[in-house]
Amino acid sequence: MTQTDSAAMKTIVLVEDDDVVRTLTAEVLQAFGYRVQALRDGTAALQVLRSDQPVDLLMSDIGLPGMDGRELVEAARQLRPSLPVLFASGYDERELLEEVRARDSAATASIVKPYDLKLLAARLSELTGA
Repeated sequence: MTQTDSAAMKTIVLVEDDDVVRTLTAEVLQAFGYRVQALRDGTAALQVLRSDQPVDLLMSDIGLPGMDGRELVEAARQLRPSLPVLFASGYDERELLEEVRARDSAATASIVKPYDLKLLAARLSELTGA
């Protein structure tokens, strides 16, 4: 994992309810060179998205308690319509992703946990342009 100058200029809001997965994912994203704000739930993510803080990508678990990842993205699109989204899931969520893409013109992709690091890096690069 190497840091790129273009990644260092990008900020990812990471939403993951599992403490270990959130911590490890944040460390990987930072090792890739991204700035990361790691949050436990959708409510905290929406607070960040309501602020003037620059955010280049929202990476969210789909299966969050309370507000799930799809609901989070729907709310996020009201605040930042063109924000790229990377959904993460421990399950194959192709149908849900297809539903979201059908209603959403902004860049959206998914990745299955546990992450293949090369695939994760590629998806992040595609979505952020880094």
